[in-house]
Amino acid sequence: MNHPTERPQVTCTNVIIVDADFADHVTFDLIVNFERMIGRPIPNADLARWIDCLALDGGVREGSDQTQVVLIHDSKRPRMENFTPGGFADELNAKAFSDHLGEFVINAYTEESMVSKEELLIDTLLLCCSSEEVKRVMVVPDDQYYDSVRKALRQAGDEKRITVFAMQPMPGGNFRQEILGYSLMSALGIRAEEIP
Repeated sequence: MNHPTERPQVTCTNVIIVDADFADHVTFDLIVNFERMIGRPIPNADLARWIDCLALDGGVREGSDQTQVVLIHDSKRPRMENFTPGGFADELNAKAFSDHLGEFVINAYTEESMVSKEELLIDTLLLCCSSEEVKRVMVVPDDQYYDSVRKALRQAGDEKRITVFAMQPMPGGNFRQEILGYSLMSALGIRAEEIP
């Protein structure tokens, strides 16, 4: 686990910023609802597959790019219960994987005593937007932070491709929007033809 006072460093062309607690909560709701709807058990979401879906939705294409994945979580939560792998300290922090989209470097961060999880997410987002190296930013905020994200992104220039993921269309801004549920359904292995 990163030291609580450590802040994310931005070193990649592509950055994915995730409120991991929110993503885990939404995934749990999807599992419960879809198990009832389609009548079969649904396994935990495949984290690597989900990250790939977020990257594709955010404009990353096949190649050798490097993407930094920043997972922000509550210090009291040691893992994402509905993702595999899910343990922040032992399975995810300072880990990487490579596939047809390039290399993905994962780091987990917790809120600080003087900074809330929302503030840490917004600070990281602003850092990405001000970095010349970063070209694409994908962010999965808690729905409660959406207005803060929208306001923060007013400062972002047009030279970056910014994609915000939410469970439903939200009031717009100078960024793209994607529905979070689609990428999570893919990571959960739910196929369109299974849905009545």
